[in-house]
Parts: sequence; structure tokens; C-alpha cells
Amino acid sequence: MKLLLDILQGLGLASATGLRPFLPALLAGALATEDLGVDFDHTQFAFLESPWWLLALALALVASVFARRVLETSRGEAALSGLGIGLGALLCAASIDDRHGTWWYGLIIGAAFAYLASSVSRQLFARVRARFASANDAAAAAALPFYGEAAGLVVAGAAILFPPLSLLAVGFLIALLVTGRRRSDQKYAGLRILR
Repeated sequence: MKLLLDILQGLGLASATGLRPFLPALLAGALATEDLGVDFDHTQFAFLESPWWLLALALALVASVFARRVLETSRGEAALSGLGIGLGALLCAASIDDRHGTWWYGLIIGAAFAYLASSVSRQLFARVRARFASANDAAAAAALPFYGEAAGLVVAGAAILFPPLSLLAVGFLIALLVTGRRRSDQKYAGLRILR
């Protein structure tokens, strides 16, 4: 049962970093320093709660706020996605390594779920950003990254404090993926009819 809870915690953390990489990883590291729901001490991933790592994450978070325009490009989003996938893999494996000797599969699971979250959030934010652009609502479009940060923070906090809630986050991501694909298929089906 403990292994299942640790895997669920890892899935939630990976999903959170897939949404936005820095704030969920910073929260996990900060809570781990106080051993609140997660602890990386005496694991292969003890650096995830070290002061220099938390400082680097905080600086990256601040830099991402100031570089928002660059990060909203396709290259910027791809870079954030890659960081989120890497951090998700590390956090998932670290969550498993906390109480179990075999943790390597957490890297694979974490990367997969962070990739799922990243793909879904990029598609969703692109659709919402396009709607705001067509409505000439620049203020709402500018707030989108902050909504992503808040969503990542909530998912990470829920995963740490009550790991079974990670299933809700993953289910929600899958539902968004399915509905996004359905909308895309309907859009292209309409274009085929016009030909």
C-alpha cells in the first residue's frame, strides 16, 4: 500500500511539473526540507531539497515570469516542456525512493505523466490564447501563465498531502486530451467538407 501511495504521489508531482515546471518542484523541495508529506533525505535525490537547488528553482521561476513573451513562443514552450518532463521524472523517482529501494521505473513513469500534462496544457493554452486574441483580451491572455502556475501548485500540493488525489488530476488531464482531440477532429472534418 505504501508503494502505491508513493507512486501516486510521484504521478501527481510529475503531472504538476508537466503543467508548469518550477513552482511545483519548488513546493515539493520546500516541503521535503521540513519532511511534510515527502522526504528526499537519504535517497539518491537528496539534492531536490538542498538549499542551492531550491534557490536555482526560485531564480528560474522569477526568470520565467520576466521572460514570459519568449516562453510563449513554440521554442519557449518546448523548453519549458522539456524542463517539466525532466523534473517530473526526478520527482516521481524521488518520491518512490523515499521508502523503497527500487526507484528507476519512477523516472519512466514520471517522464510519461509529465509529458502527458505538458502536451495537454500546451494544447489547452494555445486554444485559450487564440480565443483571447480573437476577442482582443490581452489582459486575460497575459494571465494564462499564472493560471498554469496555480494549477501546477494545487496539483503538487494535493499529491503531496493526499496522494490518491493524483488520480483526479490524471483523469482530468486525460479528459482534456480526449476532448481536445475530438474538437480538432471536428475542425478538420469541417474543412474536408468545404473542399
